[in-house]
Amino acid sequence: MITRFRTKMRGLMPALALLALGSEATANTLNQNASWTIDRAGTTTKYRAVAYGDSIFAGYNGSISNAAKYAGPVVHSEYLSAVWNADMEHVRRTKSGAVASDVYNNKIVAERSYMQNSATRVVAFEMCGNDGLQARTAFKNQTGTCDTSGMDTALNNCKTYVAKAMDYINANAYAGVKLKVISNLHYPGYAADNVQSSCKSASTGTTVNLQNTFLPYLAKMNWAMCEYARQKGFACVDAFAQYMGADYDSNGDGKVDSDALRYIAGESEADYVTRITTTLRSTIRDSNTHFVSASSSYDYIQSDDTHPTYTGGTITAGAFGGSSGTGAPRYTSFTDGKSPIWNQYGHERIGWGLSVFNPSAP
Repeated sequence: MITRFRTKMRGLMPALALLALGSEATANTLNQNASWTIDRAGTTTKYRAVAYGDSIFAGYNGSISNAAKYAGPVVHSEYLSAVWNADMEHVRRTKSGAVASDVYNNKIVAERSYMQNSATRVVAFEMCGNDGLQARTAFKNQTGTCDTSGMDTALNNCKTYVAKAMDYINANAYAGVKLKVISNLHYPGYAADNVQSSCKSASTGTTVNLQNTFLPYLAKMNWAMCEYARQKGFACVDAFAQYMGADYDSNGDGKVDSDALRYIAGESEADYVTRITTTLRSTIRDSNTHFVSASSSYDYIQSDDTHPTYTGGTITAGAFGGSSGTGAPRYTSFTDGKSPIWNQYGHERIGWGLSVFNPSAP
């Protein structure tokens, strides 16, 4: 078994606790904006990739002042740099803790100028995680009769603002953009949710399993993101499949688990939800232990049981402002389109997932 220590959150003062975005999201938000340029040797041509979102694209690591330098979208820019033999400026406009409406209104719309720049070739976004986390927290705190209306609201808000975001990007991004892409949601705390609720079902009078309650809602969010992407000219990175499914065939159905769990273009919501919650349920694993083979695994989630693991240090992004920087690519070429660590960290996996859709030319 390959093991690796999780990225730890250290040195947080108690006064900063309200800003912590652990397994239970709060209503607090933290702007985490940054830019990083992949400076490739032998070229001065530079293109831009822009990512909008919440703490996932931000590279949140528990700090209010810094974030992962190589968050998933920045990792993606390394792949782009190699494919296009160009420098890549990656711009992150993100807000940790933001719900979908906040990402849409205060990042995508309010900061549209970043995707309108004539150097922009990629626009990526993700949202809805905090809608789900906040609804999950509220449900867990319920006593008496269980009420899923908060989960219904989170699902409806997710669908509304994902569609609005795609329409807005389609209407406002620079005409030369070659790739528009969304990433859907992994399930943080999947194993921890395999417990009974404090509230009781109105129909049975007994408690309900939290994992069984939340998984169908997450599946419906994820289906909507990828289905809207199909309809509106976006690519869709299936982060759920990449994080929650092993990279080998664990159930003997002839398919690698992480491939079998992926959204299938044109599949109905009902069929997708059944496939995820029933047919392939036995292959879903908590991404704290992501198996790359039957005997080897890596930890994709930090010790907060929510945010992706990363490597490569940090960059200033948070309460003390954002920063920009430049550095040589860690890898100048990719055998079979994959870096040597493509499946060893959560953010590296997001970056590779985005790279699958890379256009051959800028």
